[in-house]
Amino acid sequence: MHLSLIIPAHNEEHRLPPTLKAIDAYLAHQPYASEIVVVENGSQDLTPVVAEAFAADHPRVRVLRESGRGKGLAVRRGMLEAAGDYRFICDADLSMPITELSKFLPPVLSGYAVAIGSREAPGARRFNEPRYRHLQGRVFSLLVKLFALPGFEDTQCGFKCFTAAAAADLFGVQVFNGMSFDVEVLYIARQRGYKIVEVPIDWYYRSESRVQPLADPLRMLRDILILRRNWRQSRYAPRPPA
Repeated sequence: MHLSLIIPAHNEEHRLPPTLKAIDAYLAHQPYASEIVVVENGSQDLTPVVAEAFAADHPRVRVLRESGRGKGLAVRRGMLEAAGDYRFICDADLSMPITELSKFLPPVLSGYAVAIGSREAPGARRFNEPRYRHLQGRVFSLLVKLFALPGFEDTQCGFKCFTAAAAADLFGVQVFNGMSFDVEVLYIARQRGYKIVEVPIDWYYRSESRVQPLADPLRMLRDILILRRNWRQSRYAPRPPA
């Protein structure tokens, strides 16, 4: 299978159905085999019901139920259970139009292990984003650049692609269950010498944000310090020989 598209879904009963419809319709017109893996984790609404109802009529879609909570936990399970040669993380709000997906795949892009959707790279475009939200995002990016990943402009965008080999290796050792999993995975990838590229995308602001402007930067800084300590203490297993 060429592509697995992984959607972590927590309390997404309203946003998930139109997202699945748009993605499934797009993939139906592509020349490669694909799957959509929805990982429902700990929702208190009808997310699992609507996801499984859609999957029942769309064979490309399968739903994994994860009782624990956390985006990192959901993405890790989806990545490790996916079957695609390329494995793409996609936020349930589909703030990146699905037509941008081709930018991450051959023949447009190849020769990488990890491709990061970027709202800051040259050529990227943001739409409808309030200024205060953009400033919040830059605070996150500054923390990451200073303490973990210098040189990358946007590690927190929810659209990323991994080769199957990189996904199995990185998510096999990644441990953060929360929102900082992106930084952890990219930090390990860089330390291990994987080729990482930023891909400029079109991105549309969605008002249903779950970012906590005061607490989240503090959690991010704490998690960055933890992952640096984990690396120093060799808590991430070494990559096996090719």
